[in-house]
Amino acid sequence: MNFLLAIYNSQIAWTVILTLYALLITRLTEYPYIWMRNRGVEKNVAVYYDRKIVHMLAGGVVLFAVPFVFRSGTFPFPYAFPLIIGLSLTVATLIPHLTGELLEWVQVEKNKNEVHFCFMWGVTVFALWIVLGNPWAAIIPPIFMAFGDGITGVVRNALFRKRTKSLIGNVFMLAVTAPAGYFLAGAVGIPLWGLISAVVASYIEQYEFGPIDDNVLITVSSSIVLYIGHVVGPIL
Repeated sequence: MNFLLAIYNSQIAWTVILTLYALLITRLTEYPYIWMRNRGVEKNVAVYYDRKIVHMLAGGVVLFAVPFVFRSGTFPFPYAFPLIIGLSLTVATLIPHLTGELLEWVQVEKNKNEVHFCFMWGVTVFALWIVLGNPWAAIIPPIFMAFGDGITGVVRNALFRKRTKSLIGNVFMLAVTAPAGYFLAGAVGIPLWGLISAVVASYIEQYEFGPIDDNVLITVSSSIVLYIGHVVGPIL
């Protein structure tokens, strides 16, 4: 009993630590924003860079920590802790929109994509971990969203100096997501399905349908592919 209690307490501690880490990264991105603005970078360009920094250094780094600190078999419901992180960050990013006191270096009025990012981050890991039974496979779609869409945004911002969609961004995204999908999906024996999910996610990233932004489309589409792979089994 004491052993199980110790495990439970450690996972609560990691939940708090990783949540605070993501919030700290978000806060610290005010400094590169100030640095860019002082050098004449347009506000929307600086904000967009910051958003992608948060994508990768907050969302992405925490994702890679998940399989190490929340382990299957060490506690009955380890997949609940990433969900708590995602929902906590969802609330934290939504509050400034509701109060009108936006974090101007990383948030944009009438654009709640970062809220959707946090929500889909937590829900996707939670659902896929239950379905696939493996944390490494469960983080695949959010990895696509964090690093794939992250590098896509950086490339487009550097080329076009504004938030836009362009095929060159999708090419860079695929370069990141393809190896990630292949190797991480190998954890459950379906590496080629992981590769297919990367192709689908990298293609669908260029679309948005009203409030359904690319964060939702990337995670949902790649999750569906991985679920099909789980049901059908290895291609080769």
